[in-house]
Amino acid sequence: MQLIAYAIATLTPAVLLLLGALWGGWFIWAAPMSVGLLWLAMDRLPGPSEGGELPTGDGLLAVLGLVQLAYLPLALWALTGRLHGVDWVAGLIGFGLFFGQIGNPAAHELIHRSNRGLRRLGTAVYVALLFGHHVSAHRLVHHTHVATPADPNSARRGLGFWRFLPRAWIGSFRAGYAAEEALRRRGAGRRNPYTLYVGGAVLLMLAALAVFGVRGPLVYVLLCAHAQSQLLVSDYVQHYGLRRAQRPDGRFEPVGPAHSWNAAGWYSAAVTLNAPRHSDHHAHPARPYPQLEMPAGAAMLPAPLPAMALVALVPPLWRRVMNPRLEAVQRLAAS
Repeated sequence: MQLIAYAIATLTPAVLLLLGALWGGWFIWAAPMSVGLLWLAMDRLPGPSEGGELPTGDGLLAVLGLVQLAYLPLALWALTGRLHGVDWVAGLIGFGLFFGQIGNPAAHELIHRSNRGLRRLGTAVYVALLFGHHVSAHRLVHHTHVATPADPNSARRGLGFWRFLPRAWIGSFRAGYAAEEALRRRGAGRRNPYTLYVGGAVLLMLAALAVFGVRGPLVYVLLCAHAQSQLLVSDYVQHYGLRRAQRPDGRFEPVGPAHSWNAAGWYSAAVTLNAPRHSDHHAHPARPYPQLEMPAGAAMLPAPLPAMALVALVPPLWRRVMNPRLEAVQRLAAS
């Protein structure tokens, strides 16, 4: 997939949100549609070829990270005084989808980069989304313990999303803190970054109050809760029910293609920076998103990732769709 496709898919909503914040009307309604619905049509069309040398995409990541930081105050300005009525609802949904569907994947890619500046930018985005602890929990807990009971973000079979949501948030906060404390005790002079995560969130909430009044922190929390829930539903969908076998010595088998759910759909993949090629990301966490592949034997979702995220919001429907597929994947892995 050429880098231009990622740029168009991720920056088009940014342009529409800017115009919508200034003028409302059809611009602010087009913004959430460009994130949440356009993939329905685009995924049915042929995607761009992936010929030639694949880029790393770090320049686009840096742009997206900076745009996320700039758009949070823009969203607060628009939603605390500029937009009203149905336009306000569209703005809340649009900005929330932008931070959740595009901001989360961009920050996720950034915290996996070896470049210190890019990692710090990704951390800043997560702190701004009041989700700073995800930086530690994702890198130190999720990637280490994925598809085992020790990972709060790997949902067991039968657990509905709405029960998973608070467990994953609280569990990852605690597990990430414990992992950072273990590193701090082993490394002289190392500080636990939770001071930055929590302190940064408090300062940003106070800034929202000072600049935008009482409505500022309320809207801020709504936006961040929307964005965080989208990351958690992605984790839920991409790891539901999948488990690594435990060996006689107590260790778990290596992470493989059957330990993450993957999905087809080129445009929905472009919007989320190839997040649906999830097995390859867990096998190679540092691999840039344009270079991720669909490995042989990967567990596949029956529909694109955004569609399955919507199904996950209705637990009985989710179990009806996914439990038979999960059983088929487990039978294949055992054979």
